[in-house]
Amino acid sequence: MTIDETSLPGVLVLTPRIHRDNRGLFFETFNKREMTKAGLPEEWAQDNFSLSTKNVLRGIHYQILQPQGKLVRVTHGAVLDVAVDLRRSSPAFGKHVAVELSGENGKMLWIPEGFGHAFLVLSEVAGFAYKVTDYYSAPGERTIRWNDPDLAIPWPVSPEDVVISDKDREGRMLRDGDTFA
Repeated sequence: MTIDETSLPGVLVLTPRIHRDNRGLFFETFNKREMTKAGLPEEWAQDNFSLSTKNVLRGIHYQILQPQGKLVRVTHGAVLDVAVDLRRSSPAFGKHVAVELSGENGKMLWIPEGFGHAFLVLSEVAGFAYKVTDYYSAPGERTIRWNDPDLAIPWPVSPEDVVISDKDREGRMLRDGDTFA
């Protein structure tokens, strides 16, 4: 597995060694020893899974109470995965990184506490699996609006084609949202 830094401090792209043959493919999706050496947590609170169709956009989500680090990957299909730095003390505050994750490329993204997270489904269907470092906290959950002009995320879909929840549509702008110190 290779582990590469992104333009956002602490956000990492993990690329597994994929073994392919006439039967299909195999790769490790989690290796505690290798990931711990790279600075990822040793303990995880829960695993989550979602299934979404083309142009579904989920996020930008985070928890201000019980913040979560997330290790995200796509089991099948493809998404554009985005992490946004929400730490006001960070020189990268309000900046984002976007990485295409797919079942084919096997890439994973480590998003530490203090970041918002979103993804847009690029394929007809995508399975999205992720490990989190703390439990879900409904009172602590927050959403930044996916199309906040201050973030300038270049989503590869027109706004009229985005499929989004009411909660995400009503998210706050970054300038009005709760953020981290």
